[in-house]
Amino acid sequence: MTTRSCPCGLPGSYEGCCGRFHAGAGAAPTAEALMRSRYSAFVKGDAGYLLRTWHPRTRPERLDLDPGTRWRGLEVLERTAGSAFHTTGTVTFRASYRGGSLQERSRFERLGGAWVYVDGDLLD
Repeated sequence: MTTRSCPCGLPGSYEGCCGRFHAGAGAAPTAEALMRSRYSAFVKGDAGYLLRTWHPRTRPERLDLDPGTRWRGLEVLERTAGSAFHTTGTVTFRASYRGGSLQERSRFERLGGAWVYVDGDLLD
């Protein structure tokens, strides 16, 4: 990954990919796009974006990110529904960081026309 490429792993620049969502230029069009943009927000330390894209029903009051975590990459393993034609969707992914990785099945819903993160289950 170059310094200008998007942390989510898709080709293209950060500004043209997840950065535009972080900057408020529209909402992610699919559950997977939202998950990728949220991963990029973790990489960039953008807690505000993470909170804005979290369902109000499950969103914490605040989010303290660990500045010492060095994210290394994202791999999407599976997705169900989550397109413009759905109201819910799941994305299973593996996020690698220096020293390990985590795997999660995340649940998303459309709220007011925009995808939001609901919750997730950590997997082995």
